[in-house]
Amino acid sequence: MACFLVPAAEAVVTTIITKALESKEQKVEVSLGDKNIEKLETSHFSRKLKWLNNLLWGGSALLAFEHVWHGEVVPWFPFLTAAGNPEDMAEVIHEMSTVGVTMAILVTAVWVGMVVISKTIEKRADVPSVAEVKEG
Repeated sequence: MACFLVPAAEAVVTTIITKALESKEQKVEVSLGDKNIEKLETSHFSRKLKWLNNLLWGGSALLAFEHVWHGEVVPWFPFLTAAGNPEDMAEVIHEMSTVGVTMAILVTAVWVGMVVISKTIEKRADVPSVAEVKEG
């Protein structure tokens, strides 16, 4: 019913953090021969945090659509069909605290895996191969 609200709340927090990091980034002027080009110096973390934002917002939107499709979310107040009855609110809170939190943790764990794999690939690209060392 409301499990998509937990990843959506995490997405809001990570979006705010991303925007704060982006505001601290600075423009660097790069000279290429006779041309000067302004380049935005981005931190690797802010770029990778956008991956998490995309995963969370996309998953939340898909889940919200699925709940609308099944009639669990409606366009009139109180929006959640279970929120109309106080007895059903316990079920909503239980679903958010179990399914919603589990989904948010799983998406974040997948993102951490993506970051680790990305760092490994980046480090491997920086290390010269055995053939390059023998030639040099």
